Amino acid sequence: MEKPHALVVPYPAQGHVIPFMELSHCLMDHGFKITFVNTEFNHARVVAALPKMGRVQEQIRLVSIPDGMAPGEDRNDLGKQCASILRVMPHGLEALIRKINESDHDKISCIIADGTMGWAVEVAVKMGIRAAAVWTVTVSLCALLFHIPKLIEDGIIDTDGFPTTQQMIKLSPTMPQFNTTQLVWLFVGDRDAQRSLFRYLHECTQAAKLANWLLCNSFYEIEPSACELVPNIRLIGPLLAGRRLGRLEGNFWPEDPTCLSWLDEQPPRSVVYIAFGSFTIFNRRQFHELALGLELSNRSFLWVVRPDLTDGPSDAYPDGFEARVAGRGRIVGWSPQQKVLAHPSISCFLTHCGWNSTMEGMSNGVPFLCWPYFGDQLQNQIYISDVWKVGLHLKHDSSGIIPREEIKGKLDELLGDEGIRARSLELKQTARKNVAEGGSSFKNFNDFIEAIKLEK
Repeated sequence: MEKPHALVVPYPAQGHVIPFMELSHCLMDHGFKITFVNTEFNHARVVAALPKMGRVQEQIRLVSIPDGMAPGEDRNDLGKQCASILRVMPHGLEALIRKINESDHDKISCIIADGTMGWAVEVAVKMGIRAAAVWTVTVSLCALLFHIPKLIEDGIIDTDGFPTTQQMIKLSPTMPQFNTTQLVWLFVGDRDAQRSLFRYLHECTQAAKLANWLLCNSFYEIEPSACELVPNIRLIGPLLAGRRLGRLEGNFWPEDPTCLSWLDEQPPRSVVYIAFGSFTIFNRRQFHELALGLELSNRSFLWVVRPDLTDGPSDAYPDGFEARVAGRGRIVGWSPQQKVLAHPSISCFLTHCGWNSTMEGMSNGVPFLCWPYFGDQLQNQIYISDVWKVGLHLKHDSSGIIPREEIKGKLDELLGDEGIRARSLELKQTARKNVAEGGSSFKNFNDFIEAIKLEK
């Protein structure tokens, strides 16, 4: 019998590829064949970071199409990247689908596209293939993107996405307010880059509305008001709450698993975990303050320092820092984050508040120390610290730096707050209940699976 064959298309960023890879494994568990589409640039990174065993490549077929950018171009320039994606990738995806359908017994039966790759839904419609749009961000951000026409109509933003005035707004009376200067597309480059990103997000959101199914990696209890603003969306998260180990995760950098054996040697709830995702970049001064804040805290820590975390040399630690903290600090280039956050020695998570990291920390009952970098991370921080009250927010000084004393002080405050810990554990149970049999997310995902199989 022919298997349903899903073509999975994530946005080309680490925080999108990882949950889409987990979604792919969930589909495989239900009998699907998976073809996973990365850009050529990211495909090479994922393959290079694979564990040496490599058996995962047999489970999920990894393929690639060009993103239109040269090898040396800056793919953190989101304005340029998004313009290139729209120019090149739709044609590349269409050609890939035709090639697969001509050579593969199991033709593509559905396209599962990132909500921020809505153009792929248009390709699906053009080719007569059913499609799902899946957002790996909050429902609140989906609501914002869906309401762009209303924001323009109400004169809050102009047709290029720029605020007409600086003001606090709410999408609904029961949602947190935010400043119009914090719209997600305003955190990149110059005005041309911001305009490009705005148009990309707006076009992709409108295209995503053509999908047969709208899904989101969240769950109802944490965003009930936002769900009312996007009535057709079905929540299937947290995608990472109950994952089995040993699966392909789609990492761009090789994981350092030795940190897990180091964690095994630490007392329960004694280690501060620090990780800032794949985009955050620190200048030398801020990097030093973070390092010295960890030293000043006198706490054990596991710190993920990507090769490109700083705007200077990656070994630019304060003089003597590594020797002074050698007995209680572990620094790695990239970690198996799911396993780290599930480890009993972890006390809290110092994070950039990316949605992927937020869902992972939440699913393991870990309190947050919030240090958002850009985009939707600032709104995620508001939910973490002000709405769910499972974390605290670090504050900048008058020069725009988060000083070492602030880091040390907030760590002490966070880890001394039993209310935050209790709420974190409650949220963990709610998250896991949703993806367990009988839970709301479990039911939504299975209804989606059955709908695809029924219509196949």
